[in-house]
Amino acid sequence: MLPHLGAATSALYILWISMAQVAGQDDREKTTALKDLLSRIDLDELMKKDEPPFIFPKTLEEFEYAFNEHGQLRHIKTGEPFVFNAREDLHRWNQKRYEALGEIITEYVYELLEKDCNLTKEMLPVDATEDEPTSFIYLSPDALSNPSKLLVLIQGSGVVRAGQWARRLIINQDLDSGTQIPFIKRAMKEGYGVMVLNPNLNYLEVEKPTKSSPSHSPAEVSDEPAEKRERKEEQEGKKKKEFYEKYRNPQKEAETERIPIRDNGSSEDHVLYVWDYFVSKAAAKNVFIMAHSYGGLSFVELINQRELQVKNKVCAVALTDSSHNIWLQETSKGTQDWMFQYCCNWVSSPEPLDTQLESMLVDCPRVSAVYSGAAEGAHVQGTVEMATCCFGILKPLSCNGWCPSLVTQRASPD
Repeated sequence: MLPHLGAATSALYILWISMAQVAGQDDREKTTALKDLLSRIDLDELMKKDEPPFIFPKTLEEFEYAFNEHGQLRHIKTGEPFVFNAREDLHRWNQKRYEALGEIITEYVYELLEKDCNLTKEMLPVDATEDEPTSFIYLSPDALSNPSKLLVLIQGSGVVRAGQWARRLIINQDLDSGTQIPFIKRAMKEGYGVMVLNPNLNYLEVEKPTKSSPSHSPAEVSDEPAEKRERKEEQEGKKKKEFYEKYRNPQKEAETERIPIRDNGSSEDHVLYVWDYFVSKAAAKNVFIMAHSYGGLSFVELINQRELQVKNKVCAVALTDSSHNIWLQETSKGTQDWMFQYCCNWVSSPEPLDTQLESMLVDCPRVSAVYSGAAEGAHVQGTVEMATCCFGILKPLSCNGWCPSLVTQRASPD
């Protein structure tokens, strides 16, 4: 902030001196001189704000936020909701701060899955070595042994990780709206085994090593010619100057590289891998799947790759705003017929909840998920509204198929 104030003060001082110098001139000369002066002042540079370093708290407590008894994120001192624009006119810094908070919340949700939902973490690949990057999923204690029914949760794309539907809803609304925890608890209460997939954890991101210049011993430095030492001192002085002036410029982000996780390098690969090593080996006779957005596309890719297995084991699929496309994904006629009978896609719509909608693609029934019109967040909010509806459908389902009229039936309260 000091360099910023110094630049502004210097510019104003120059302007004041110059105005004093032209005070004795006639009006026309004054106007000409003032215009010339203003043309030489970089107002954009004068008004530029310093971008602080991208250094943020590592815990919710350090952020001074906590989740209250209603699962809402609130400031521990003011009780106010999260404020994105912590610093005016510094959008990139505010975004980085938001992302840092999001990473903390990801770990917080992991902790809830383990402590509140009693889920266990299963590492992927199953035969991973100690020195390779890994992913993981979460399983209920009876996920593989439950002989009756298994519920598999697949989220959409983006920054969300296992146990989350939408990070923005967690931060701006509450945990019940943005996480899969209400689904998990209800499923376990109703006798389902549960698998929570993690389709967006596809790589390990590491910082690229910086290229260091050759080091010299003090003896070597002292033997350098005076001219060479002067050049080095000048360069070091320039570096120090750049250090003190760097806050006048955007922060430089560290260069990173991504190391893909074996057999889990994409959402589609992850869903296929979990099917092969977990779902297909589960004891449950009836498998039910909930998938949001890109998770629906990943499921369709799964059925393209494992058509007979999926048709024999999966009894119902509840989708929300699924981004699948039966034409682009080249699904077979048999798969399309199966999806029409066993799948339902809740989509954002201005129509009342559960209203049956028309579809350009004949793949599966589409119904309204949200009575919100063009309200912001309808896409992710649809997953929240799906909770009661999909359980109302999954409960009476059997592998003999389902009646589309069940789409409009709501589950009775527990």
